[in-house]
Amino acid sequence: MLKLHQVSKTFNPGTINEKKALKNINLHLEPGDFVTVIGGNGAGKSTMLNAVAGVWPVDSGAILIDGVNVTGLQEHQRAQYIGRVFQDPMTGTAPNMQIIENLALARRRGKKRGLSWGVTKAEKEEFAEKLKILGLGLEDRLTAKVGLLSGGQRQALTLLMASMEHPKLLLLDEHTAALDPTTAAKVLELSDQIISRDKLTALMITHNMKDAIRHGNRLIMMNEGEIILDVKGEEKQHLTKHDLMDKFAELAGTTLDSDEILLSKN
Repeated sequence: MLKLHQVSKTFNPGTINEKKALKNINLHLEPGDFVTVIGGNGAGKSTMLNAVAGVWPVDSGAILIDGVNVTGLQEHQRAQYIGRVFQDPMTGTAPNMQIIENLALARRRGKKRGLSWGVTKAEKEEFAEKLKILGLGLEDRLTAKVGLLSGGQRQALTLLMASMEHPKLLLLDEHTAALDPTTAAKVLELSDQIISRDKLTALMITHNMKDAIRHGNRLIMMNEGEIILDVKGEEKQHLTKHDLMDKFAELAGTTLDSDEILLSKN
């Protein structure tokens, strides 16, 4: 469902601030894979996600989504393939619009729009049913402005919007980092439910090793623009936080006195 072939990206090339953010990355996600991504500050996690999303062009290599080469497509041109939830709960929704209007926008995302823009009765009923699974009572607040919702409610709504049209690929960009622990756990639980129910392919960046181990069927670790660890299946199920710290020390050649480097939010 996602294939990165020899993807490289360097920022500020030829200057004193040159940074090789991605170094010939190769990654292949099968349909239904839920991959968690961890790594320290500057490891390349966000650069890889942004490269897939089309935020900026890569220097070399190819990016394919469901067999379609999207390497040369701009961000808005990839909207038909990708759903994304950002770290900031204020991103991904229109705060001055109603919940139902935001959901209508998500329903029409990537589609041609005609003169008819109103929300139909059938859509209203559908949106209310979808909101029920969040367990936040938002199905009774369809006309409420999104800007009045809490961070957790907005993030849950954004998750629902990003997955509504069953995207080829769902990108979760540290989407619980700005939430309190209880709310973060709820949003992660909803993420699991939606990804499993709709059989989505997902890539989730997290700064929390326990979350990286607990969620998804596959885990990759990045360091200095490279993927240094890729585990899945039974091996992933038996991973512990200490295992990851040991593996990082072994593969990156750096001794860890704590998990701080892997818990970096960057």
